[in-house]
Amino acid sequence: MTDRRTQLADNLARVEERISAACAAAGRGREEVTLIVVTKTYPASDVRLLCELGVRHVAENRDQDAAPKAAECSDLPLTWHFVGQLQTNKVRSVVNYAGLVHSVDRNRLVTALSTAAVRAGRELGCLIQVALDAESGARGERGGVAPDHVPALAEAIAEAEGLRPAGLMTVAPLDGPYAGRPRAAFDRLMEIATDLRAAHPAANMVSAGMSADLEDAVAAGATHVRVGSAVLGVRPRLG
Repeated sequence: MTDRRTQLADNLARVEERISAACAAAGRGREEVTLIVVTKTYPASDVRLLCELGVRHVAENRDQDAAPKAAECSDLPLTWHFVGQLQTNKVRSVVNYAGLVHSVDRNRLVTALSTAAVRAGRELGCLIQVALDAESGARGERGGVAPDHVPALAEAIAEAEGLRPAGLMTVAPLDGPYAGRPRAAFDRLMEIATDLRAAHPAANMVSAGMSADLEDAVAAGATHVRVGSAVLGVRPRLG
């Protein structure tokens, strides 16, 4: 365990150096960017070590992994983020532990989240996942809604009991005009975020950037970066 703690501490320090350098290069304060460590496929023991090392935001993308892990770590001062594509039949479970869902991309999911949040007596922050590779009216290959559908979905979230529009999330697309151009993709997300904040001033989170492209996200103005392998190491194979 001591070796694992040292490994995580070293990895966190390197990621912290990258974020700090990216903030300095962009003329931003380090406090403007929140690190979310994506702990998918890793055990609750790693989450405990990360918490000891100062991490306060962790993310998961599969409820069947996240729910027991969050329960085991319920005594820790953590905010749990759900970042994967979310099926409506998992919503009731996710609402029990997640403070924010980054992957809201359809009205049916908004309705399900609202019902579950009210039942649980919780307020849930919702980020709209934007698919920069999607045509109007379509969803992206990795989830998300086309940019022109963001305003209507934000209104639906704002009107839903138990929910609040928190901002936007994207994953750098593998296809389309932004393929291989993460900085351009994140710049486009920031344009959409500016329009969103004009209508919903409190929806000021911009979740973008992962281990490979966090510098591009910080340069564009992201408020949250989601880092997994750079902190935890190469993911073990599932199955």
